[in-house]
Amino acid sequence: MTGAAPATPSVSEQAAASLRHPLTVTLLVLTFSTGTVDAVSYLNLGHVFTANMTGNIVLLGFGIAGAGGLPVLAPIISTAAFAVGSGFGGVLARRVSHRHPVHVGYALGLESAALGVATVIAVVGDPQSGRLSGYSIIICLALGMGIRNATVRNIAVPDLTTTVLTMTLTGLAADSTVAGGSGKGSARRLAAIVAMLAGAVCGALMLRTGVVLPLAFTTTLALVTCLSYMKLHR
Repeated sequence: MTGAAPATPSVSEQAAASLRHPLTVTLLVLTFSTGTVDAVSYLNLGHVFTANMTGNIVLLGFGIAGAGGLPVLAPIISTAAFAVGSGFGGVLARRVSHRHPVHVGYALGLESAALGVATVIAVVGDPQSGRLSGYSIIICLALGMGIRNATVRNIAVPDLTTTVLTMTLTGLAADSTVAGGSGKGSARRLAAIVAMLAGAVCGALMLRTGVVLPLAFTTTLALVTCLSYMKLHR
């Protein structure tokens, strides 16, 4: 009697097994762009995050307490926009997640559009903290990051959330051979940490020329990543 054929690994399982898998590379590129996006919002738009909502909630708490002169309205706007984007990303996942390349393509396309609008606002306006132009850019960035987060959550590649590193760093340390673990997944976790760090450094450096360059860069990066991933699956 012939035994059952082994189950084909899912896309997320394949991505978790290799740093060279197209999905892994895509998620690492997006992790890099997160560092740049949050550099723009935090350093230029009034100490607010548009991708890292954990930090945003903490900053909101500080602002409510009147500590450090931190804002209250900006993190509220960012968190609300992120939630709207995540909700839309959830709808998208329920409708097309069974068609993986299409799902990723649509999500990255929408993220590119949101980042592109933010770039246009930066070009035609003078985005400042506490002004309408600044809030508009915050909304666009947070919407894009929310859509992406919902999509990445649905794909569920371990340690590659693209926007937060707390559990990634925890896993790296807790499962390390130094701590008596197997060390499995360390390369993937370390790559995610380095990617976000590099993105933050690049974002901060580009801000020296103004806010337009890092926004245009992240828009282009998201669009190229979208088109590249779609092309690989045609």
